[in-house]
Amino acid sequence: MTNILVFLNFAMISIFFFLFLFMLVGWRWIMKKVVKTTGKIILTDNYEENIMELLPGLRHMGVQNVIENTLRAQTGTPIDRPLGGSAKKWPHLDPITFIPVQTSPFPIDSEENVDIAVTIGPKAKKPMEIKIPLMISGMGYGLALSEQARLSLAQAAKKAGTALNSGQGGILPEELQAAGKYILQFSKTDWGKEEDLLKRADMIEIRLGQGATVGMGRTVLPENLKGRAREIMGLKDNEPAVVTENFFEDQTLVDIKMLVEELRVLSEGVPIGAKIGAGGKIEEDIDHLLFMGVDFIVIDGGQAAMHGASPILYDDFGIPTLHAVVRAVNHLEKRNMKGQISLIVSGGLLVPGHFLKVLALGADAVYVGSAMLFALAHDQVLKAIPFEPPTQTVWYNGKFKDQFKIEDGAKAAENFLSASTEEMKIALRAMGKRSLKELSKQDLVSYDELTAKMVGIPFSFEPWEDRQ
Repeated sequence: MTNILVFLNFAMISIFFFLFLFMLVGWRWIMKKVVKTTGKIILTDNYEENIMELLPGLRHMGVQNVIENTLRAQTGTPIDRPLGGSAKKWPHLDPITFIPVQTSPFPIDSEENVDIAVTIGPKAKKPMEIKIPLMISGMGYGLALSEQARLSLAQAAKKAGTALNSGQGGILPEELQAAGKYILQFSKTDWGKEEDLLKRADMIEIRLGQGATVGMGRTVLPENLKGRAREIMGLKDNEPAVVTENFFEDQTLVDIKMLVEELRVLSEGVPIGAKIGAGGKIEEDIDHLLFMGVDFIVIDGGQAAMHGASPILYDDFGIPTLHAVVRAVNHLEKRNMKGQISLIVSGGLLVPGHFLKVLALGADAVYVGSAMLFALAHDQVLKAIPFEPPTQTVWYNGKFKDQFKIEDGAKAAENFLSASTEEMKIALRAMGKRSLKELSKQDLVSYDELTAKMVGIPFSFEPWEDRQ
C-alpha cells in the first residue's frame, strides 16, 4: 500500500512538472493558438451570430444601462444603485482653471502659512469653526456604513480639525465620543432626534433633499437591516426602517420655519441649516430657506451619489453642481445674504482642484462623500476584490466589514484630508494668496467659451486687457 501511495505521489508530481514545463516553454504557441482560434471566430462568423455584435450595442446603450436593464428584467422591481452618481456626463469644473501669479505679484513662499480656516453660520449664537474647508458628508450608520467605517471617519475628522456629518442612519455613542465637531443630520426619520443629541451637535442640518434622491424617502426591510443598528435606531422586531418624504402631514413652509426655531432653542444656538438637491428652481428654493431663517444652506448637485437610490432620480433630476453653485451664489448676493448665511456645496467633488474651484466660485465649505469613502477603504479593498466590490469592506451589510481595521481606515482618511488640504494651499500660494478669504472667481479662467460666459470669468482665447 505504501509503495502504491509513493508511486501515485511521484506520478502526480511528474504530471505537474511536465505541465509546468509545457506552459513555460510552449506559452507562445498556446497564446498564438488561442488568438488564432478566437480571431477566426470573430472575423468569419456572421454578424448576427458574432459575439462582437455586443460592442455596438454596448456603445449605443452604455455598459451601465445594459447591466441595469438586465437587472430590471431579472427582478421586475425598481433597482437601487449601491454607489455612484448618474450614468451620464454632467457639465463640471474641468474646463475651469486657476490664474497663476509669476511676474507681479509673485507666488507666496512655501514656508509661509496659508489660512484656510472656515466659520459656518457666522450669525448663529454658536458658529461652528473648523480648521479646513472640507467636511465629511453624511453617510449614515446602518443605512449605509458599518460601525467600523463610521468610527474611522470620526477619528479622521477630529485629527484633521473638521466636522463629521451623522447622515440619516443611527447615531453610535462611540462615534459621538470619537468625533470632534459633529453635524447632526435631522432627517425624516423616527430616530436621531433625542434632546441629548441636539445638545451635543455643533451644527444641525435639516435634510429636505439630496442630489441623488431629491426629496424622496426610502424603506429598508428588516431582512436587510439586522444587528446593532436596529437597536441604535430603536426599531422593533420585524419593523422596517422608514425614511419618509416629509416631516409633517400636510407640510408647509411655516412648519419647517417653526422646526428651525425649535431646533435653535433646543441646541442652545448652534447653526441650523437645511440641505437640498439642486434643481431648476434653485432660486425659489433658496428664498424658501431664507424665509425659514436658516444659518447655512447645503446645495447638493446632480452628480451626488448615495447608497441605494433609484437610477431615474440619479439620471433625470437635478442640475449640475457647477450650475448650482454659480446660481446659488448669485442669488444670495442678490438677496444681500452672501457672507451672512454660509453656503456648503457637494456633489461630484472628488479632488482638491474641484474643492478649491467651488470655493473660488463662492462656496464657504465643501462636503466630501464618495472620494472620502474610497480614501477610507484604501488598500483594505484588497480584502474584497476581485470577487466582490470594494465597498463590501465598508457597507453595513458588507461581507468583509468585520475585517476592516478602524485604525488603518482612520489614518487613510486623515491622510486624504491632509494631502488635499496641502494641495489646496499650494494652489493658493501659486495664486499669491495667504488666506482662503482672498480667493474669488476673479482667480479663474475657462477654455470653454460657454462656461466662461455663464460663470462670469474670462475666456482663455481673449486677451486679459479686453476684460478690463
